[in-house]
Amino acid sequence: MLKTMRISVLLSIIIVLMAALSGCTSKDTAATSSTDNQAQSASKSASTPAETVELTVSAAASMTDALKDIQKTYEAANPNIKLNFNFGASGALQHQIEQGAPADLFLSAAAKNMKALVDKQLIDTNQQKKLLGNELAAVVFTDGKVGVTNVIDLSKDDVKNIAIGIPESVPAGSYAKEALTNLKLWDSLQSKMVQGKDVRQVLQYVETGNADVGFVYKTDALTSQKVKVAFTVDPKTYKPIEYPIGIVKATKHSKEAESFYTYLQSKEALDVFVKYGFSILN
Repeated sequence: MLKTMRISVLLSIIIVLMAALSGCTSKDTAATSSTDNQAQSASKSASTPAETVELTVSAAASMTDALKDIQKTYEAANPNIKLNFNFGASGALQHQIEQGAPADLFLSAAAKNMKALVDKQLIDTNQQKKLLGNELAAVVFTDGKVGVTNVIDLSKDDVKNIAIGIPESVPAGSYAKEALTNLKLWDSLQSKMVQGKDVRQVLQYVETGNADVGFVYKTDALTSQKVKVAFTVDPKTYKPIEYPIGIVKATKHSKEAESFYTYLQSKEALDVFVKYGFSILN
């Protein structure tokens, strides 16, 4: 009888010990599994790159070369940002934004185009500012034989075609018209005028010989080896050339747009603009 009781007690102890051991193993397994899951989750998070944000920047055609240079530096430092530029005449870009075309930032070659968007509450007045300045110049083909050294020479018979941006939509054309009007030459030169959709097309007209003379910005003249500056236009004959920049209210990437807007005002970016012939407005 006593022997039977001892065996029963021993069995009970063994059962209790086995149950305890089983519980510990289960907890250890659960803990290990949880740790593994956390490690896998962390590893997956670390290996997943940040989502790329594409910013659409509507910019005056005269800023093409400078902005493409800036793009390389900015995207290298911000690999999650892709800059998509929409270059064109400032007036045309303004109308695109007014009609709801996607744009995160607007860089204009004239203050009036920025003001129009601010007035229509499409750009916040506190998120726009005048940044750059430029000069108006008349260019001729580098190896051309047309003798033009001043504005009066435009009236010569051997000057057949004068390229100018459409005054209603191209700021460079508007400045040129204003200058020629103030110099009492606009009406007499009408028969020679060839209009371009933006300042880069005007430059191309001269480069290809489709125009003897073209009115462009000094910065555009510096980008081409096929043209040379015949003369700079007296700045007293036209309004100061100002380039404002601003954030479009409809942007879906306000944080990223603000970062690029701020970067464009940095010394690093401004140095690039100066390299391409722009002046900095204080």
